[in-house]
Amino acid sequence: MRSPLPDRVRIHPAPLEGVVHVTGDKSLSHRCLLVAALVDGAVTVSGLAPSADVAATTAALRDLGVTVDLAPESDGRLGGTVVGPLRSDVAGHMVEIDCGNSGTTLRLLAGLAAGAGRHVRLDGDASLRRRPVDRVLAPLRAMGVEAHARDDRLPPLTIRPRALHGISWDSTVASAQVKSAIMLAAVGAGVSAEIRSPHPSRDHTERMFRHAGVDVEILDDDGAEIVRLSPGRPRVASLSAPRDPSAAAFWQVAAACGSGGITTPGLCLNPGRIGALEVLRAMGGDVRISGETEVDGEPVGDVTVLPSALAGGRIDGALVVRCLDELPVLAIAGALSSGGLEVSDAEELRVKESDRITVLSSTLRALGIMIEERPDGFWVPGGQLPDSGSVDAHGDHRIAMTAAIAASLGTGSVDISGFRAVGTSYPGFLEDLAALGGRAEALDE
Repeated sequence: MRSPLPDRVRIHPAPLEGVVHVTGDKSLSHRCLLVAALVDGAVTVSGLAPSADVAATTAALRDLGVTVDLAPESDGRLGGTVVGPLRSDVAGHMVEIDCGNSGTTLRLLAGLAAGAGRHVRLDGDASLRRRPVDRVLAPLRAMGVEAHARDDRLPPLTIRPRALHGISWDSTVASAQVKSAIMLAAVGAGVSAEIRSPHPSRDHTERMFRHAGVDVEILDDDGAEIVRLSPGRPRVASLSAPRDPSAAAFWQVAAACGSGGITTPGLCLNPGRIGALEVLRAMGGDVRISGETEVDGEPVGDVTVLPSALAGGRIDGALVVRCLDELPVLAIAGALSSGGLEVSDAEELRVKESDRITVLSSTLRALGIMIEERPDGFWVPGGQLPDSGSVDAHGDHRIAMTAAIAASLGTGSVDISGFRAVGTSYPGFLEDLAALGGRAEALDE
């Protein structure tokens, strides 16, 4: 087991170059476990992220009576077996579940528990308690679920067992978590579901259910996305998570803005997950993809990014959904480009682990980077280099890693408080930074 990450680190400027095998994809790791829990029998799982968020899902399934036996694989990711299916509890006993800092665990498990007819109370840490659940609450209620939340929109979220019926849901936002909660509930309850979204979002759950033999249809209705799921149980012997493109984006920005190329092999290349690569290419980045294949329904390949003279860029509309988690580190690419980066239609950033627009803005300003905060995004002028400074990640893993990349590309060392939050998604970040030539030191006493 890895030692906990230090909460305070100092990152020094250093050229980064080489090959790095990033952690398993967090989104797919959650889904491997949740879909496996719906299968009648043992499912072998592999490539899972050894992160705190995935650990929260693992613990939640065990609390609900699912056997989950995981151990480190040779490459540091997790593998093992999940023995389902998740069953109803005729006595209706309530199970208290701690989702930690994982919004994915809470929202998707709400659907899984509802479909299985389980009585659960889903809660988490102080940060998670500030993250809204009303977008999941509404469709589950429309399926017949009795569900309650604080102020009808915030955790803790309580689900009570009820007989569910099929649903045709018109979502006001494009959200993979909303779609997934509905689909998990529908599959567990043996009912149909149709979800209409204003435009496409990540389709990991759809792909995994298809791979497992569930009938899922995805339609394009003049730019809107319609997902139709027919009743059926998943039947599959194994599920695997490729490597995380959101984690790789930090190194890809470092390569595009730095002096050495970086290759990240075995990445998930799902079209809904490679928005950051689209942005870097549009800004003039040299992005090369090779070794493409398919693993359990997901496209996978090796990505190399080489140093480039980046021009300016703009991110808005549907592109925001494809790179929402990567927007903080892409702001660094904007600062080091010639023309800057403008982001709009990204108000969702305000309800992440932190208010990422405000916290990103304060982080960059602390490093001497000009940024204009906007209600739904930001504007970062180009031609800037990060300076030395001290920043507080405010418990947000992506802000902490963004500050680390800024420091590596900058002119002086940066002290980062709250770095331990990186363990929620990428506990091996500092090891991979060192492998690429980065320089970091712990400041904890």
